[in-house]
Amino acid sequence: MSNLRTLVFFATPPHDCSYLPDREATTMFVDPRAHIDKKLYSQLTALGFRRSGSHYYRPHCENCNACIPVRLRVNDFEPDRNQKRVLRKNQDLEFNLVPASFSEQYYRLYAEYIEQRHKDGDMYPPSREQFISFLVDGATDSWFLEIRLENTLVGLAAIDLLDDGLSAIYTVFKPELEHRSLGTYAILWQIDEARRRGLPNLYLGYWIRECRKMNYKTRFKPIEALRDGQWRTIDLN
Repeated sequence: MSNLRTLVFFATPPHDCSYLPDREATTMFVDPRAHIDKKLYSQLTALGFRRSGSHYYRPHCENCNACIPVRLRVNDFEPDRNQKRVLRKNQDLEFNLVPASFSEQYYRLYAEYIEQRHKDGDMYPPSREQFISFLVDGATDSWFLEIRLENTLVGLAAIDLLDDGLSAIYTVFKPELEHRSLGTYAILWQIDEARRRGLPNLYLGYWIRECRKMNYKTRFKPIEALRDGQWRTIDLN
């Protein structure tokens, strides 16, 4: 059984950064042969690691620290005026939490989302193998939140259950329903779910000030950032 003391880590060669076009990035990975259970995964997450399929990683760039791990203290969160509006406009939605798995229905929604919203990203073009390796492989205590409108799947959020919170992995939704702010709604749902389970944190991944796609994370407060090995409340604005 692996633990923090026995884990082996590897670093990738420098490569083009996925978020900042003028930067090179280096990524640190946990040895993929290690057995990562829920307890160890929770410890890694508290140290700033993220999961992508069966890979556990964190940025390890020599001359850049733009990627900041952030999490929300759910018991202290109060929705602002815009978030309350998002809650009201989506009262007609239905939700179902199911174990993470592959289905053609899930993949079609995922592919539509990537093709219409992320053609400029490294996830384009989408494939079934990509969906599985990103969202299904390596699942420990991993779930999909189905979001339905009149029994039609319109959103899907991948969520990991940790010892001290939930980890928001990824959310996709029908691009034509952008006006509903389903990405924001999925986070609000996860905040309530963490509270219901008595868990203190919702991990939101990395925040980069120069990356506009991550601006939505600044709207959830109070936010904590991992700096110098300590989680501290900060103002991201």
